[in-house]
Amino acid sequence: MDDIGWHALVAAAKAASAQAYCPFSGFAVGAAVRAADGRIFAGCNVENASYGLAVCAERNAVFHAVAAGAREIVAVAVYTPTPMYATPCGACRQVLLEFGRNAEVLCACEGAEHGRFTVSSLLPHGFAIPPR
Repeated sequence: MDDIGWHALVAAAKAASAQAYCPFSGFAVGAAVRAADGRIFAGCNVENASYGLAVCAERNAVFHAVAAGAREIVAVAVYTPTPMYATPCGACRQVLLEFGRNAEVLCACEGAEHGRFTVSSLLPHGFAIPPR
């Protein structure tokens, strides 16, 4: 994906982070995924008083994509309004592996540094069914 594509994906993730519902952690996260057909789907973290019922931004974005019929994710942007970037949690890595084993992941923040990975590098030897 080119720089313009990444810029659009990060912008969608940043916009989604502004909608985060995080009264407990105060840690707003936005994510956006690009499907193989070029569509972009965004999501934010949504916390709950029953902590186990919360959903991360990355899974929220993937689930939006799947609900719209997308089955292959090719790129992911994660944004946090923090000085240092954050990477997806283990649960999100597993979900991303299901729909984008080879997807590129860009982790962005307000600071100058960013992280760039593949889903497979974030979750080596992850549990997955054979590629379809």
